[in-house]
Amino acid sequence: MDVILSRRSIRKYTTEKVPEKLAHEVLKAAMSAPSAGNQQPWHFVVIDKRRILNKIPKFHKYAQMLKEAPLAILVCGDLELEKHKDFWVQDCSAATQNILLAAHARGLGAVWLGIYPREDRVEGARKLLGIPDNVIPFALIPLGYPAESLPTARRFKAQRVHHNEW
Repeated sequence: MDVILSRRSIRKYTTEKVPEKLAHEVLKAAMSAPSAGNQQPWHFVVIDKRRILNKIPKFHKYAQMLKEAPLAILVCGDLELEKHKDFWVQDCSAATQNILLAAHARGLGAVWLGIYPREDRVEGARKLLGIPDNVIPFALIPLGYPAESLPTARRFKAQRVHHNEW
């Protein structure tokens, strides 16, 4: 519960590289996410080349932190792997959340940058990274050691909980 309740969106990173083993652990967590019918329609693009990271803000205006993040993971949905049509979005959302939680649990900072359904972002990622047409870029997660510390947010709102009926 502590990892879930204390996770924050981190947008400032140190220059320290993320070890490959740690990135692998985070990806393992992503692929442990639940998916509709266990279809697991995801692919992940690990981006650690500075020249690529620096190009992403050109098509995603909220991705400026990639200019300092040492690593990013692009979560993608593969329509050819779907058994249950259109559930790829939920499946990739669960994988993305697992990345965020695993990163935080291991001392990394991360933030969820939406790609899908913004067509300009989808096409920008597709073109930059050579992604095939049947694969849809879904979310981009910058990862790194945090260069900022944010207080725990109190987000629980009892008035948003309904019992048995609205």
